[in-house]
Amino acid sequence: MHNPSLEETFKSLLARRESRSQLRRLTTVSPGMVDFSSNSYLSLASNPDVQRAYLSFLQTHIDNASSSSSSSSSSSSSSPGTATTFPVLGSGGSRLLDGNSSFAETLERDIASFHGAPAGLLFNSGFDANVGLFSCVPQPGDVFVYDELIHASVHDGMRQSRAARRVPFRHNTVSSEHDEASHQSVKSLDAVLQDLTAGESGSSIRQGKTHVFIAIEGVYSMDGDVAPLREVVECVKRRLPGGNGYIIVDEAHSTGIFGRQGRGLVCELGLEDSVFARVHTFGKAMSCSGAIVLSSHTTRSYLINYARTLIYTTAMALPSLASIRVTYDFLMANSAEPLTLHLRQLMSHTHSLLRSLCARHRPTPDLLWLSEEAPKSPIIPLLTSHPRSLAQHCQQRNFMVRPIVAPTVPRGSERVRICLHAGNTMAEVEALSRAIEEWLLSRVQQTVHKAGEEGGNGQGGVANSDAGHVDKAKL
Repeated sequence: MHNPSLEETFKSLLARRESRSQLRRLTTVSPGMVDFSSNSYLSLASNPDVQRAYLSFLQTHIDNASSSSSSSSSSSSSSPGTATTFPVLGSGGSRLLDGNSSFAETLERDIASFHGAPAGLLFNSGFDANVGLFSCVPQPGDVFVYDELIHASVHDGMRQSRAARRVPFRHNTVSSEHDEASHQSVKSLDAVLQDLTAGESGSSIRQGKTHVFIAIEGVYSMDGDVAPLREVVECVKRRLPGGNGYIIVDEAHSTGIFGRQGRGLVCELGLEDSVFARVHTFGKAMSCSGAIVLSSHTTRSYLINYARTLIYTTAMALPSLASIRVTYDFLMANSAEPLTLHLRQLMSHTHSLLRSLCARHRPTPDLLWLSEEAPKSPIIPLLTSHPRSLAQHCQQRNFMVRPIVAPTVPRGSERVRICLHAGNTMAEVEALSRAIEEWLLSRVQQTVHKAGEEGGNGQGGVANSDAGHVDKAKL
């Protein structure tokens, strides 16, 4: 019998989280809902051409495997249990044991070549790729400098590493022009690197003996903003002229939608040679699962020997590898270009509709706030202090959007996250905009009604614009 105190502790922690409206639950999407929530930006999972190519690929492999098995069984020289093809179901072990295949290695080389990298190494997920990379690459005494909004998987990897320090810099802020303001608790990248190289304590970094790893994302999943990668590269080269600054870019949300044929942000800017490593994941625009770390051949060999999330897990089976192969073939054939064009048109139209809505009704920032800047990615955050209410209103009208609350985002920056997809239509985003406007008007009416009930006690009227204040510097 287990000690009941642990179960009671769990219950208490869950109850506390629920009291703060932070309890996570598993949910399913009802049939018929219009998807404005998933990360499947190119809608490849429902693309008929991709589906047919995938099924055809698997069927061909099964037919070839059956033919090979028949030939082997009829040969007296074949040994019992000999396998000449990659199994259809299950890889059979880790990459270092029986789970590797020439198919996986060819896929790695092709993907690396597509993204302009010397080599690549597949991982079972983006989370595994980041944890494996960040946990083993730093040597004792090395330093991490990371964007304060970097993904949780990077934090987990950094914590498991041998790095001596982990220092955040202010989100997407490279220049130190504004760091004189004393209220800024997190400094710019330039200021952080300046501090690290200053004085006697910074001599090892100045001399190039200590490695500094700079971690950023191509596109940030909650805000949809794009990293100022060119400025980051220039800053690192200027502050670390000894060449001991190593930039790592997580391209999870930029794969498939940035760069020629969806090669990503690094390729779009032509900075392949200025970045130490890239993590491209396949669970977003690619509509698959898994990830690849792009690097030098030496770094790839190092990861094979030291990345525990690769060494101690069963390798991806053929169905997963085949889905990656098929979707990359789709990109390489330029078949995604019409989808990307339509997606960017949706981004512009949706933002215009929502900005018009805000201009008409002028909601207070805590009630509804949208950046004036046109979106650079399919992720459009609508900041509100009532994210659950807005999401529920939209879901009741068959629009799947999700409320994003603390601790996933910093307290005070709660939002409804709108994700656009190539499979969405102009009519759907227009209907979503109308649903959001309905909700906004209902909240305004509730505020006016409450003000009338409170009368002249000085507490009614328009919602306080400071309540649920959003730190726009982080957006």
